[in-house]
Order: sequence, then structure tokens, then C-alpha cells
Amino acid sequence: MTHILKATSKGQITIPSKWRKTFKTNKYLAKEKGGLLEITQLQEDDLETGSWETIFDAKRDNKGKGVPIEKFIAALKRTL
Repeated sequence: MTHILKATSKGQITIPSKWRKTFKTNKYLAKEKGGLLEITQLQEDDLETGSWETIFDAKRDNKGKGVPIEKFIAALKRTL
């Protein structure tokens, strides 16, 4: 199934409800692969491996306080 997704003025896209219901999660992993954007359901194994790039803006998202990646991943694991 193919859908056309339009980004909002803030650059956000909505994953169609049928897909969200199929995967029963609100956490996804997005990867750029050879000019394509691959979006998959986040699995706990994904948090152990991979090359992580921070897309967190401390001033915007946490009142100027940074969060070490290890603490962020630990907190994310608790929600899976």
C-alpha cells in the first residue's frame, strides 16, 4: 500500500492510522538508506546497536539541560 504524506510547516508527517494500528506502537525508527527514508517499528534490540545521531535541541526540548544518550536510551527502554 502506498500513501502520499505531506509535511506540516514544522516538518512533521502523520503515519496513517491503519499503519499505526497494525504496529500498535507510537515509537518508530527512521533511517536514511540510499536516498530513501525507511521507517520501522522501534524494537528494544535497535537501542543496543546502530550509529546514533542526536536530533535533540536542549534549549527547545529540555530548558537548556542536555540528556546523555545513555540516560535517554535507558528511559526509552522503560517505555517499550
